[in-house]
Amino acid sequence: MKIKKFEFNPFPVNTYIVWDEDTHECIVIDAGCYYPKEKETLSEYIRDNALTVKHLLATHLHLDHNFGNTFASHEFGIPLEADKADEFLLAGMREQAAMFGMELPDSPVSIGRYIKNKDTFTFGKHTLHAISVPGHSPGSLVFYEPDERVAFAGDVLFRGSIGRTDLPGGSYVQLVNGIKQKLLVLPDDTIIYPGHGPKTTIGYEKENNPYF
Repeated sequence: MKIKKFEFNPFPVNTYIVWDEDTHECIVIDAGCYYPKEKETLSEYIRDNALTVKHLLATHLHLDHNFGNTFASHEFGIPLEADKADEFLLAGMREQAAMFGMELPDSPVSIGRYIKNKDTFTFGKHTLHAISVPGHSPGSLVFYEPDERVAFAGDVLFRGSIGRTDLPGGSYVQLVNGIKQKLLVLPDDTIIYPGHGPKTTIGYEKENNPYF
C-alpha cells in the first residue's frame, strides 16, 4: 500500500491518497485543496500514477477539511462519503469561511453516502475500516487498515495532542474516552496519520501524550 500526503490550504490540512500498487485503485481522504494550484496538484498525482479513485472519504466536515470535496467529487465522478452527524456543518460553511476572511472555492457538495461505524472501503487488496470517534465533531471518523497497521485519524488524535473540543458538537469527555476505548487498543506499532502535523504511533501516544 502506498500513501501520499499533501498539505493543502492555509490551515494547513493533510490530504491523503492511499493506493494499491497492483490495481492502482485509490482512496482520497480529506480533500483539503483550496487554491487552483492545489486542485491541479491533486489531479496530477492521480493522473500521473494512473489511479482510479474508488472513494472520497471525509474524517469530518469542518471547514478546512472540506474545501476540496466539491472539486474532487466532480473531478473523479464519485460521491462524498461522511458521517451523517456532521452534515449540519455544511449549511454554515460559507459563514465560517467569512470569519477567516476567506471565500469558499465551491459550494459544499452534499454527502452522497453516509458512513457508519465499522463500514468498510476496499481498494485493490486493501480495506479501510471506519471507526467512529466523536468529540472533536459529532461525526469524526478514523479509517484503519489492520493488515498494514495504519490509521487516518483526522483531527481525533495528533502527535502529543488531541483535537480541540470547543467547536459546535464537541465533547472533551467523549473524545478522550473514544480514543482510549477504540484507538489505544490498537497495536502499538500502528501508524497514525493525522489531519494536521506529523505522523505518530499508538505506542508513542500511550507513553507520551499528556491527555492519557
